[in-house]
Amino acid sequence: MAPIRNARAYYAATPTGYIEPDVHVKYDESKTIDVDTVELNGGFLLKTLVLSIDPYMRGRMRDPKIKSYSAPFDLGQALYGYGLGKVIRSEDDSYKPGDVLHGWVFHEEYSVYKGPLTPFVPFRKIENIGLPWSAYTSVLGMPGQTAYYGWKLYSKAKAGETAFVSTAAGAVGSLVVQLAKRDGLRVVASSGSAEKVAFAKECGADVSFNYKDEKVWDVLAREEKGIDVYFDNVGGEHLDAALASANRMGRFIECGMASQYNGEETYTVKNLGMIIGKVLTVQGILYNVLYYQLADEFYATMPQLVKDGAIKYREDISNGLETVGQALFDVGSGKNVGKRVVVVADD
Repeated sequence: MAPIRNARAYYAATPTGYIEPDVHVKYDESKTIDVDTVELNGGFLLKTLVLSIDPYMRGRMRDPKIKSYSAPFDLGQALYGYGLGKVIRSEDDSYKPGDVLHGWVFHEEYSVYKGPLTPFVPFRKIENIGLPWSAYTSVLGMPGQTAYYGWKLYSKAKAGETAFVSTAAGAVGSLVVQLAKRDGLRVVASSGSAEKVAFAKECGADVSFNYKDEKVWDVLAREEKGIDVYFDNVGGEHLDAALASANRMGRFIECGMASQYNGEETYTVKNLGMIIGKVLTVQGILYNVLYYQLADEFYATMPQLVKDGAIKYREDISNGLETVGQALFDVGSGKNVGKRVVVVADD
């Protein structure tokens, strides 16, 4: 076969605020690849199918001198993150042509891998049970697994308690709402638009509100029984208000700090002393740290629940690597409704 296009989305410049398409992330289709002859060197050739566009990616677009829990992206190089791809050729006995894998993948149409890009995010074969592949980047991908692992390991939920969930219509938050309801909790859900409020309500939230229209402090103050579990995706004022309304021995699951990702003025949390006074447990979570504890359980139970319609999810899908920059802007600015996904190829 003659060489074919191997388009990519690459990191072009460091943002100080929101990611701007065609400025900080650019699309390039100048590269080519011969999928029949490209050297594998003991690895395998993967055709990218679907990409997961996630808030944490903004934090990787930074000056390399700034330290963080994840390495920065390299300027001029293809982005990478969670996604799915199909094996085209393989010299690795672990994978055969036709296998569909979930893991960290480059934001380009074809890539050669010699094992996972990092040992903390292994490739996992995905069984085709009739769900769209995009589901494995959303409710069954890193976001859904993060929600599941965090809730199952650290909520210590008891029927009749009250849970508060921020970004409750997002890929993580919407599953947390449903897991909490399945465990018999009352759920208070915060979102940023009327459409998102409606979806959180559809997922089972007892109280679903738009934090842009109603102060989080006022909503939580009306919860006469207080808050027992807070699943935090935003930090900032939401965290402060949750600390004020928390019950003694409450559990805080810290998943994200989205209110601080895009250069916003840092919010000073004033109620940190409540952690001591109320004997609160505050637990940070990362998908790749918790993966090995519950991944097999997750894959044994959740895909069928999703297929049966017992678990709701929503996706915001665009097609083509040329939409990656816009997708990242949408996630950072909150314009997406549901999990932001880029479909690169159907199969």
